[in-house]
Amino acid sequence: MDDDATRHRAPRHEAPRFERLARGALSGLLSGYAAIAVAELVSAAVRPESGPVIAVGGAAIDRTPTAVKNWAIRHFGTNDKLVLQLGILAVLAVLALALGMLATRRRTAGSLGVLAFGAIGALAATGRPDSTGVHDALPSAAGAVVGAALLAYLIGRLPRPTAAGPPASKATTGHEVPAADSDGEEPDTASADRNSKEGTGSWDRRGFVLAATAAAAASTAAGLAGRSLNGSRGQDAVASRKNVVLPKPSSAASPTPRGAGLSIEGISPYVTPTSDFYRVDTALVVPRVDATTWRLRIHGQGVRRELTLSFDDLLAMPLIERNITLTCVSNEVGGPYVGNARWIGVRLADLLRRCGVKPPSRGGPADQLVARSVDGMTIGSPVEDVMDGRDAMLAVGMNGRPLPFAHGFPVRMVVPGLYGYVSACKWIRDIELTTFDSYDSYWVQRDWAQRAPIKTQSRIDTPQPFGRLRAGTVMVAGVAWAQHRGIAKVEIRVDDGPWEEARLAAEDTHDTWRQWYYPWQATRGGHTLTVRATDNTGRTQTDKRTPTDPDGASGRHSVVVTVD
Repeated sequence: MDDDATRHRAPRHEAPRFERLARGALSGLLSGYAAIAVAELVSAAVRPESGPVIAVGGAAIDRTPTAVKNWAIRHFGTNDKLVLQLGILAVLAVLALALGMLATRRRTAGSLGVLAFGAIGALAATGRPDSTGVHDALPSAAGAVVGAALLAYLIGRLPRPTAAGPPASKATTGHEVPAADSDGEEPDTASADRNSKEGTGSWDRRGFVLAATAAAAASTAAGLAGRSLNGSRGQDAVASRKNVVLPKPSSAASPTPRGAGLSIEGISPYVTPTSDFYRVDTALVVPRVDATTWRLRIHGQGVRRELTLSFDDLLAMPLIERNITLTCVSNEVGGPYVGNARWIGVRLADLLRRCGVKPPSRGGPADQLVARSVDGMTIGSPVEDVMDGRDAMLAVGMNGRPLPFAHGFPVRMVVPGLYGYVSACKWIRDIELTTFDSYDSYWVQRDWAQRAPIKTQSRIDTPQPFGRLRAGTVMVAGVAWAQHRGIAKVEIRVDDGPWEEARLAAEDTHDTWRQWYYPWQATRGGHTLTVRATDNTGRTQTDKRTPTDPDGASGRHSVVVTVD
C-alpha cells in the first residue's frame, strides 16, 4: 500500500476527540469563572446585590413554590441561602462545561451562550424589588462579555480538526491544508502549518496552558478584589453601629420573675442568646445600613401628618423595653424557629397616633400597615393589632445591644402575637397605611394568609427524639408559647395513656414563652411522649396536623425514646 495514501487517509494533526472536548470543557469552566469574577468586581462599583449569583438567587427565591421553600428550610435551616448560592454556582459550572464543549465545534455558538446567561443575570438584577435600575445590569453584562471573549480566545488556541483525504494544495506546499472549522470560519493556517512542522498529534500545549493559567490567575485576582471592595462598602454602616449608645428606656422591662428560667439540662434557655436566635428571610446578602443616613417615612391613607424620621430622632423618643418571643411561620411543629429576646424600641402605636392615624375600630380608613425594607421586602400587618395596646415597636436594640445587621440594624418591627411574615420587617425604611383589599404584600402574593396570629404551640426539648434512656425518673422538659395570650397549662402523655399536667415555670408576660417540666417514671421499652398546651383563653393546642402554609403549622409535638 502506498505510504503517502495511508498518510492522506489518516489525519496527522488532529488531537483525539476526547482530549479536544476535555480542553473545551476546561476553557468553558475558565470562561465562566472569569465571568463571575469580573461581575463581582464590577458589582463593587454598583452594589453587592447586583452581582449575578445574588440577583439570580433572589429571583429564584421569589419564584420558588412554597412547598420547595418549606422543604429547604426544613432540611437546611439557616444554611438554606448558602445551599442556594452553591447550587447556582454548581449549575453555572455545568453549563460552562457544556458551552465549552459546544464551542469546540461551534465556537460562535459557545460564546453566544455565555452572553445569553449574562443577559439572564442582568434581567434578574434589574427585576428585583430593590433594583436601582439599569446600573444593576452592568455586572452581569460585563462578566458575560469577558467570559465570551475568553472562551473564543481559548478555543482558538486548540488544535483544529482536519478533514480526511489529501489536501488540494499538498503538491505545492508539502503540507496538509486544514478544512474550514465548523463555524464556517477560515482556519488558522499558521497554526496548522506549525502543527504540521511539529509532528503528528503536536500542538501549542504550552501556549494554551499559559493562556489558561493567566486567565485563572486574573479571574481570581478580580474576584478577590471585588469581594474585598464589596466588604469594605459596609464599613460606614459598621462604624455607625459601633457608635450607637442605646438610651435608658422610659419604660423598662419588669424584672424577670424568679423561677421563669429553669436549670434543666437540654431545655432552651429562657432568653435566647443573640448568636443563637433564628434567622429566616429572603436576603442573600445581609443589608448593611448606615444609621447616620437611614430615614423612615410614614405616609398613606389616614395619615394626617407625614413623618420622616432619622435614627437619632427615634433614639430621642421615649423607648420601651420588653421581653418578647418571636416565631417564624415556617416553624414546623417542634421546630427551632422560635426564640425569646429582650427588645428595646419606640412604641409603634405612639408613632402612628403622632401621624394622626386611627385604627379601623375608631373610624380609620386603613386596616393594613405595609412595612418596606431596604431590600425590597414588603410585610403587611393589621393596623388594629399594632394599635390595640400590645407592645408593638420599632426596635433598635436586642438583648441589651444595638440590633445585629442580620436581625435588622438599624431598625426593625417587632409585634407580639403575629408570625414574622406579617410583622417582623427588618431593615425597615418605609411605612405605608393602606388596606388589605388594595394591596398584597410579598408573602400574600405567594398565597400565604393576610392575617396570621401565632397558634398555641409547645415543644419537647429533652429527651431528644430516638434517645436511649435509663429506667427511673427522667425529666421531660421544653417550652410552650401563645404570644399575646399566654400559657395556662402544659400536659404530657406517655404512649396512649392519660394526659398528665406538667409543672410550669413562672410566667414573665403573656408575650413570652413559658418553660415546663414533667418528672417521668420511665419503664423499659419503647415509648412515645406527646405534649400539648392550653393558652389563657382556654384553647388547647389541636392535634390536627397542618403544614406551615398558609398561616402556620398546627399539631402536637411527639418524641420516640427507648428506655433500657
